[in-house]
Amino acid sequence: MDSLLESGARVDALSVLSGFRREYYGCLTLRADALFELTDAVLCAGGPVVSLPELTLEAVHRRGHGAMYDALAQGHINVSRLRMALAGLELPRGADRQLSIALDVTPWPRPDAECSPERLHCHRPCRCDGRRQTIPGWPYQVAAALGGGRSSWTGPIDAIRLGPDDDPTEVTAAQIRDLLARLREAGQWHEDDPEVLFVLDSGYDIVRLSWLLRDQPVRLLGRIRSDRVMHAPPGRRKGPRPGRQPRHGETVRLADPATHPAPVQESAGRHQRFGAVTARCWGHLHPALERRGSWAGHQGELPIVEGTLVHLVVEYLPGNRDPKPLWLWHSNPDATAHDVDRLWRIFLRRFDLEHTFRFFKQTLGLTRPRLRNPEQADRWVWLILAAYTQLRLARPLAEDLRRPWEKPLTPDQLTPGRVRRGYPRIRKTVGTPASTPKAPHPGPGRPKGRTSTPAPRHPVGTKRGKKDTIRRGGTEQQP
Repeated sequence: MDSLLESGARVDALSVLSGFRREYYGCLTLRADALFELTDAVLCAGGPVVSLPELTLEAVHRRGHGAMYDALAQGHINVSRLRMALAGLELPRGADRQLSIALDVTPWPRPDAECSPERLHCHRPCRCDGRRQTIPGWPYQVAAALGGGRSSWTGPIDAIRLGPDDDPTEVTAAQIRDLLARLREAGQWHEDDPEVLFVLDSGYDIVRLSWLLRDQPVRLLGRIRSDRVMHAPPGRRKGPRPGRQPRHGETVRLADPATHPAPVQESAGRHQRFGAVTARCWGHLHPALERRGSWAGHQGELPIVEGTLVHLVVEYLPGNRDPKPLWLWHSNPDATAHDVDRLWRIFLRRFDLEHTFRFFKQTLGLTRPRLRNPEQADRWVWLILAAYTQLRLARPLAEDLRRPWEKPLTPDQLTPGRVRRGYPRIRKTVGTPASTPKAPHPGPGRPKGRTSTPAPRHPVGTKRGKKDTIRRGGTEQQP
């Protein structure tokens, strides 16, 4: 009986993977065969992707390197259709079946590409001395569904590139609205379902995002700085004289424990990686907004944006690092309606996206190509997202092709790297919708009498002001 169930599950997995491959091929509206076989070459390469021409030597890539370059330069992907295809797949969910989606920015470093337009100063950590730094490049904001338990798998469903004239907060709000609309259309979320939770790092203006998305069925959970100042709800005006009622109540300085009121909820326990963990939360706290930065152009009176504040204290961190105070902001101000342990555990799941970024760059070669135009980079980013999605769908079909020195893993423990090792076998089973290439023939070459001219130079974007600063990991990314 178990073998029949396993056989049926394998058939279903093959059907889903084959269906996505056909849908992905339909999204490639120009140079489809070359782009599709380039995706297969990324998945079937014997090691990390280090060179685009080397990919054309893979057996699954039946076209020459010229066709590969032409596909990236002149090809076209129907991104709207591909986004719907990703949103329609089964997405990772937690134990409560609520959709939790992480948002974060990852840079494509292009420090020496003076001929590449629309570059920005992107955050890039320097591990040699522990200090932060920025580097010119293209920043991509990726949205990925998070699962439960310890896993390095996520479900990427969207990616956008931030431009020099973009306000990151407004772009993020628009991305969340569009993503929620696609989830509704794909049947992933219904009106009676729990609100979709978006998990953010400290680089986002989560208070302004909460205000911009106040009419959407979403909740935001993100990290804030430990030196911020919050206020309790205002009380009645003191004194016998009439006048305007106060807008802010008692001051709560996060860095000063003496100003902290009694928590609404408090829990203590032990964690496998952090030792003793204490979590506390307070509800209906808000910051005092000022007409500067992102609120400089706000029309009318500045709003009162209330939320729930969560403080997490751990005994130690992995690697004997000094634990620093962690403060989280939740856009729902009713602290009694939350499970404080669930909130900080969901936030820790956000770091699964960091594993996905590392796999994108170190194994699939997300930032390896030296492309000149950002439009070409966009095609490559969507190609990598489609490749990773195929690995996620092929997970139930993969075998544990481990090295002799590696520990064996059960099917539910297979990592993206181990699934990729067995993908060439899976690909033979599902086949390819790409057509057979024609016989090669010499190209026309450069037209007679044509001479090349130097490419124009583009400065790194410097138009964004303080309100448009992209921050990630608590560090501002300013020109």
